[in-house]
This record gives sequence, C-alpha cells and structure tokens, in this order.
Amino acid sequence: MSGLSSEAINEVVHRSALGQSIRGIARSMCLSRRAVSRALTEHDGARQQGSPHPELPRRRRRRGSVIDDYEEAIGGFIKGYPDITVIRLLEELRALGYQGGYSILRERVKTLRVPAPAQPVQRFETGPGIQAQMDWGVYTIEFSAEGTRRVNLFSYLLGYSRRQYLHFTERQDFETLLREHIRAFEHLGGVAATCLYDNMKTVVDRWEEGEPLYNTRFLGFATHYGFRPRACWPRRPQTKGKVERPFSYVELNLLNGRSFTSLEQLNQITQVWLANTADLRVHRETGKRPIDAHAEEPAHLLKLPENPYDTARVVYRVVDVEGMIAYESNFSSTPWRFVGRMLPVRVTEHELIVYDPASLEGVARHPLVPRPSKGERRIDGAHRPTRDTKEQEEVLRERFRE
Repeated sequence: MSGLSSEAINEVVHRSALGQSIRGIARSMCLSRRAVSRALTEHDGARQQGSPHPELPRRRRRRGSVIDDYEEAIGGFIKGYPDITVIRLLEELRALGYQGGYSILRERVKTLRVPAPAQPVQRFETGPGIQAQMDWGVYTIEFSAEGTRRVNLFSYLLGYSRRQYLHFTERQDFETLLREHIRAFEHLGGVAATCLYDNMKTVVDRWEEGEPLYNTRFLGFATHYGFRPRACWPRRPQTKGKVERPFSYVELNLLNGRSFTSLEQLNQITQVWLANTADLRVHRETGKRPIDAHAEEPAHLLKLPENPYDTARVVYRVVDVEGMIAYESNFSSTPWRFVGRMLPVRVTEHELIVYDPASLEGVARHPLVPRPSKGERRIDGAHRPTRDTKEQEEVLRERFRE
C-alpha cells in the first residue's frame, strides 16, 4: 500500500489524469516520487480488477455474548410462535438457564425475527351510488376573532364520482356525526348503498370473532336512511383511501395560505371552495370533474325519506334551588315551580328545550351556549319565583312532599 490517505490518493490520481508528471505531483503535494508512483500503480491495478477500491474494510468480528448459546432456542420459539413477545421469551429462556438481561435479548430478537410482508392494498372502483366513505380530520386553527381552537372536519365522499361534502365542527360526538351525515345526504342528493368507516366508537362498539358489532343507535340511523355501514379492518385505514387522501388536498389547497376569523366563516369559505374548486378540478384517478361524474349518480342513490332522522339528544336534569338546570357546565333557568323536579331536556344543535314531564309541553327554551364557554347563566325573567312568599312556601312544601 502507498500509505497515503484516500483523499491524497484521489488528488494524486486526479492530477495524473490532468497530465501532471510524477515529479510535478510529488513536488506540489510535498510527497516522495516513490509514494506517488506506488499510489498510481495500485490505482491502475485496482481498475483492471474492476474495482476502484483495492481493499475493502474488514468486517468486525462480533464479540462473544451470553446470549449466543441460546440463539438456536430463540430461533425455535420465534418460528413456532411468530407473535411471541420478548418478555414472554425471556421467561422461557430463564427456565433454560439464561442469565442475561432483557435489552440484549430484545436486540437479538430484532436480528432473528423476519418481519411479515405488508399486505398489499388493492384499490377498487365502484359503480354509481354503490359506496361512500366517511372520516374525521382534526385541526388546530388560529381564528382572529375566536383565538386558537381545535376543530373537527367531517368528510363524506361518494366513491364513484369523488364528489365530497365537508364541514368543520366543534365536536365529534354522536349527535354531530348524525347531523353531518344528513347534511351530506342533502348536499349530494341522496344516500350511497354502503358507507365505509373506521373503528370509531360512535359507529362500531367492538369486534368479536372477526366481525364488527355496530353501535345500535347508529344502526337505527342507517336503517332510517336505508344504507349499510361497513367497518374497515382494525389498523387498516388504507381501505378508506378515497376519503383519507383528500385530507391532504384540503390541507394544501383550502387551509394553506388562508386565515379565518371564526368557525362560521371557515365553513362559509369551505362551501365556496367545494363548489368552485374541489367539484371543478379534473380528478387524477377518474379523469373527470367530480361535478360531472356526480351527474350520473342521483338516479342510483337511495332517496331521502320524507322526514329526516331526529338527531337531538335527550337528557334528564334536576332543577336546583335557584330554578336552574346544568348542561355542560352552563346553567339555564326553568319555571321556578319545577324546583327539585327531574325534567327531560332536549338538546338540538343550537337550542336547549326543557319539558314538563307530565304534559310533555315545552316550558323553557334557551340558545345553546357555544363551546368552550363554562359557567354562563341563561335566565328568563318569566321563570323567576313570584313575590308572594306564601306561594313560594307552598311550592317548596309540595316539592318536599314529593
């Protein structure tokens, strides 16, 4: 070997290729002519052998380890039980006399365990009205009038046309899920025969023996509209690729480079963006504009029922001594005569309605306090107690007797 560094050899070869003599290279690089000559000779020999590197670095020998004697046993366990955990394997090796630790065993298992090949994801297309896909996205957005808020993006997309409905919401609860479905159906002019979902609790209670058990309330909703929910396999979100991929399009085209004053304004801009941008672009996979492809779908979609599904939430609340009921840490008044009574309360998207349990008549209505407000009090003066102290006392006695 010439004894020169790889950088020096490179420079010698480079200068020789440019026509500089061995004497000139040696003088300019402060090297002996013998060193320069040897470097060029070794380089020529390496090139003739087909490799520019005359010598490869030697592989480092692995130092002996206490785990080496158990490698065959480890391999046997992994082959027989591919999903065995390192903790469980450690128990078995301890019984065989292994005295090493957990960390060294974990590293050896990594080298011996062959990862299972990823299951291929088969993309499939469906005919008009056959399938829709639904999903949620979550974003943190800084609103100039409302501050930084976390909002949820509901997405419902028709598989054939790729036409989509989007709406940002405060919540991801069951009632919001149903309301946004209904708006999507109305926006798209009907309901697809099936809809794909991931394993959100509002749709799927759990899986048993490879089959999903659906939330019975959601099944009631689906039955009302005549469609069939289909849950994707756990940890297989690729199944819903048509609806999940467009989230990146929303992020890059709708949210990117825009500022918003409020959640309400964000939704107004979203509806304009859907009509003027998302619906009119030529889709990369279908080669059509979603609005044009969707023109073929209404005849194949399930028709909407005459009456929409009632998505209101019904809860029961006890009226406190001030004649107030609590809902989500805010307080609303009721007629004072109901002090101490438990009353049914119907919560819609924008309103809270209190009913008399005997007649089922509405006795109080209040606008729903928007999130994230807490501790607000909505009081109707007509609900306050009479100035007649005897009447007040009689009401309280009646409640006490009850």
